[in-house]
Amino acid sequence: MNRQLAHAETQFKNRKFPVILLLDNITGDANIGSIFRLADAFGISEIIFTGSPPNLGSNRLKRTARNTFKTVEHRFSEDIISEIEHFRNSGFHIAALEITENSSPIHQISEAKNAKIVLIAGNERSGVSPEVLAACDVSYHIEMFGENSSMNVANSVGIGLYEIIKATAVLNEK
Repeated sequence: MNRQLAHAETQFKNRKFPVILLLDNITGDANIGSIFRLADAFGISEIIFTGSPPNLGSNRLKRTARNTFKTVEHRFSEDIISEIEHFRNSGFHIAALEITENSSPIHQISEAKNAKIVLIAGNERSGVSPEVLAACDVSYHIEMFGENSSMNVANSVGIGLYEIIKATAVLNEK
């Protein structure tokens, strides 16, 4: 029989990667809760909320986050462009997760070798704002094969973080 393991029984090692999640006005409590869990799972250094501050008192956020909002570093900033410039000046590569006319598939990410990445995800309805896209070094998209050209923001963040951390972890092991 194959028994499910509790976290304490796994071989997983706690690691932090120099990856920052910069959220461009993500407002849904369930999405924010999911993003906290994803940030915890992938060892993200920090989440920065912009636009609207998250409602950390929301029962839906708390249920979805499963207490990770208490352990993942996070803060709110009123000026996303200043955040981008701060991280760029600190040696971070600035990447939007958005389908654009010049975006590349996220699985082809090569900047992970630098291991200092700001990943920007956008609002549930409008995506990453035009002024933020203009401030990014690059845009990545998730290849999709159905009729739709978008997916839930938390799902896309999970896929994006997986590809970034996979590339970073592999490169760091060599």
